[in-house]
Amino acid sequence: TPPQIIWIDNSTIATLGNFSASTGKAKAKKTFNVSAIVAASLAGRQVLNYRAHLPEGKRRILYVDTEQSRFHCHNVLERILRLAGLPTTTDNENLDFICLREYTPAVRIGVIDYALRQNKGYGLVIIDGIRDMVYDINSPSESTKEISLLMTWTGERNIHIHTILHQNKGDENARGHIGTELSNKAETVLQVEKDEKNPGVSTVKTAHIRAVDFEPFAFRINGEALPE
Repeated sequence: TPPQIIWIDNSTIATLGNFSASTGKAKAKKTFNVSAIVAASLAGRQVLNYRAHLPEGKRRILYVDTEQSRFHCHNVLERILRLAGLPTTTDNENLDFICLREYTPAVRIGVIDYALRQNKGYGLVIIDGIRDMVYDINSPSESTKEISLLMTWTGERNIHIHTILHQNKGDENARGHIGTELSNKAETVLQVEKDEKNPGVSTVKTAHIRAVDFEPFAFRINGEALPE
């Protein structure tokens, strides 16, 4: 049985050797939701509805952002540290944050592969977002290759990868052929969506899960720019 590392209530959403995803429309606050997952994993306690425990020797976290500027990446990093109750003025030895916005998909893949080969202590890896790991989001061959790469990384390194992908504008399916492949192979797919009656509130529910399902929960962004 693979080690369980992240839970919502009594539902296991992440184990070592597997990968999962968060999907949602643009501006649904997917990155805020993932920040809570990372903070819970970093602190080893509950943040929002997430509980996490990374085993000894697997306590390090790698966060890769492919979309945002360095300024916004720094905001995400600071948010994670604040949610975890950790100092924001010094680097944390268990969290590595890489910004890869200006690079090609091939370079991004190479950097992640290099990082995983250099450090044996990673237990959780975040890729925000996987769409920027391929040149053509609707290419079956590229999509299959990328998902196979996720399975190779998670299997060989005994880590868990959580990635982020937008949904189609017209429905709730993850975008492109890579979204189809991701949904078919992922251990858990979380769906983050804005509340129809209150746009300031986002709801998290399952689009797909191999474990027991959990009750949907909601969060909002408070005056300190933190999810609650």
